Amino acid sequence: MEIEGAFANFIEKELSPGKIIQFIESIKRQEIIPEDTLIFFDEIQASERTLTALKYFCEQTPEYYIVSAGSLLGVAINREKYSFPVGKVNELYLYPLDFEEFLWALGYDKLAREIKNHYANNEVMPQALHNVALELYQKYFIVGGMPAAVKSFVKTDSFIKVQVIQNNILNEYISDMVKYSDTTTSVKIRACYDSIPSQLAKENAKFQYKIVQRGGTATIFGEAIEWLNLANITLKCQRIEHGFIPINAYMDLINFKMYMGDIGILTLRSEIPLQTILSTIETENTFLGSMTENYVAQCFKTKNYRLAYWLSEGKAEVDFVLHLDGKVVPVEVKKGRRNRAKSLGIFMEKYNSEYAIRISKKNFGFENNIKSDPLYAVFCI
Repeated sequence: MEIEGAFANFIEKELSPGKIIQFIESIKRQEIIPEDTLIFFDEIQASERTLTALKYFCEQTPEYYIVSAGSLLGVAINREKYSFPVGKVNELYLYPLDFEEFLWALGYDKLAREIKNHYANNEVMPQALHNVALELYQKYFIVGGMPAAVKSFVKTDSFIKVQVIQNNILNEYISDMVKYSDTTTSVKIRACYDSIPSQLAKENAKFQYKIVQRGGTATIFGEAIEWLNLANITLKCQRIEHGFIPINAYMDLINFKMYMGDIGILTLRSEIPLQTILSTIETENTFLGSMTENYVAQCFKTKNYRLAYWLSEGKAEVDFVLHLDGKVVPVEVKKGRRNRAKSLGIFMEKYNSEYAIRISKKNFGFENNIKSDPLYAVFCI
């Protein structure tokens, strides 16, 4: 049920689980059966008291099944009157759909399984399937993973209608920036967010405050950036100074990259021509390369990997560095099939890496301790 109207007024005065259940039964005209009925509180951030009530359901009436959903900003960040019921609520973070879930939505379940099998065995995908998967990947690049956008694409197969929805989501982001921060901070938040396409367009994609505003510094914009990251509207990729375990211990807290939380929103926001994304002809569009990095960052974030990159003094750069199965694994991302680069080799030699991953449009393979994975298979990593 929506947290609004009569219920919102009622719960401001009453936190007893028994009385709350009676109230819901009366207004919904439906019996709530313990251990059988699922109670769903939607938009729970609209009422801090409802979130507080979850503590009492947990302690006094654990036989009721309750799920709540709400904006991360309102639930975790914007707490004004009441504390969060720590230890009484199991928290799950929902990210945009990844490419595997996008395939499921479009009915390509079997293709998703084939991708997983070929990834696990490092077997070349049949060329026809490889081409189909790449075409779907290009569509995902435009649609992204926001559920409403994916739902629209499944129903209409229209990029135009998808981008109308994405634009509405962007407007909601801006509204939240105003709603959950003071006026001065909201201006800084939006300025940082709006600068991301320009940040990614640079040859060195390290976040630079001066691009947000002339004379900008971490002191001025640091709070705004943390707000965006806490809200998962953006993704922060920290530079590491060494490729040793644990990589968290070697984080350079000053230098970082910023990506958008959803590749479809970035495509809309950058206004890149859709035919550039859908074309099978490779171009020297460097911004498209940065967008591809954004796609990979989103995939890794969905799997709860810490986002990190490595940059040596000689300017050799590895796009991502992952901690996988007790090993430090460098990851290189290429937007097309051309994938010659020295950075992986430099990193592997310097830190004795057992293997590396190269993500591109090329098919699966394993050669010279480099695992080649197509862009559509990032969800398998």
